Amino acid sequence: MASAAEQLASNLNFLAFSRAHDLKKRMWFTIGALLVYRLGTYIPMPGLDANALRKAFDSHSSGVFGIFNMFAGGAVSRMAIFTLGIMPYISASIIIQLMTSVVPFLEALKKEGDLGRQIINQYTRYGAIFLAVIQAYGISLGLESGNGIVSDPGWFFRFSAVLTLLGGTMFLMWLGEQITSRGIGNGISLIIFSGIVSGLPMAIFNILDLSSHGEFSAIAVLGIFSLVVLIIFCIIFVERAQRRILVQYPKRQIGNRIFQGDSSHLPLKLNSAGVIPPIFASSLLLLPATIGNFSQNLPDWVQGLLHSLSHGHPIYMLLYAGLMFFFCFFYTGIVFNPKDTAEQLKKQGGFIPGIRPGEKTAEYIDFVLSRITLVGALYIILVCLFPELVVSFTGISLALGGTSLLIVVTVTLDTVAQIQGHLMAYQYEGLIKKSNLRGSKRKK
Repeated sequence: MASAAEQLASNLNFLAFSRAHDLKKRMWFTIGALLVYRLGTYIPMPGLDANALRKAFDSHSSGVFGIFNMFAGGAVSRMAIFTLGIMPYISASIIIQLMTSVVPFLEALKKEGDLGRQIINQYTRYGAIFLAVIQAYGISLGLESGNGIVSDPGWFFRFSAVLTLLGGTMFLMWLGEQITSRGIGNGISLIIFSGIVSGLPMAIFNILDLSSHGEFSAIAVLGIFSLVVLIIFCIIFVERAQRRILVQYPKRQIGNRIFQGDSSHLPLKLNSAGVIPPIFASSLLLLPATIGNFSQNLPDWVQGLLHSLSHGHPIYMLLYAGLMFFFCFFYTGIVFNPKDTAEQLKKQGGFIPGIRPGEKTAEYIDFVLSRITLVGALYIILVCLFPELVVSFTGISLALGGTSLLIVVTVTLDTVAQIQGHLMAYQYEGLIKKSNLRGSKRKK
């Protein structure tokens, strides 16, 4: 009976999808926009020598540039017009979120509703432009310092590089907003998702090619794919996990009628920080190695320290785990405020059974949130460090790291939820139209 019901539900969903013309238009628009983004990652900046650029990037790919290249879909290695990608906008949004808990003006804007959010979004765009200009100018100086990368160095090249990279970032900001409004949603996340997934086929091909040449056995290949599937299953399980706190509302009297008290749940995600902790931690750890690659004649002790901070070393893994643990609690405290939640429940008349409204409710929510964040932090550390341990012990490079898998799986889950939401809205509109037609026929 259960299998028959599931089959019937899937048939109804497929039938609704085939008739949801607006959803299909949104999906085609999203695919077209992502194709435009992928095309831009192959359009190079003017005034560069491709061969010299490739050699220079290969020597610096183990640092921060490797992470940026992964998020930008390979645009950094080609120095394309989308080299900066959408990262300036993400960095600006994170900075604005941090400032909303410190600056009273931004905190007041956050509480003003839609108008306040629009003003904060505008500030985020200004911050993204500022960061993009600084990063583009730094990239232009770095390219000029390379041997033969820039054919005609000088202020004209710097100005053209800044203008090109800034224009690419602004275009991606606009493209992400268009995907959100006219596509299936999550525009910024889908751009990052497509950049990461674009390198997956080549990585799988390289693993299979090495296996065919006898670099490692078929059992090792099967182990790699089994490990990736296991990590994906773990991510799906934890990202969907919630701790639901029961919230009750008292009885209400409207006129002569008394309405019974309602109850709901306050959902707390196990991983409220998302993918921010591993991104922050890896960027901070790889920054010294990146700076060291550009420096010459470093002392021996500095070179040894930088070497110990590279991938696969115990000091790197310990610092990586510690920074992720810190950022999980730090960023969760930024995005979720127990005091504000307790105040909102008190204004709405809701209360947690056995807990007094107000300060005691905030303390209880903070108590629960701290303990589930501990579990979420351990989950983030496990997912991100396990591939590092496999690479360090076996020497086999995995197609996707822990951070990449987190982003890919979470964006996929959110996109599927968006599509299901559009299907439910279409089915609901169809039921309303049918009921209206039946009502009009009865009147006739």
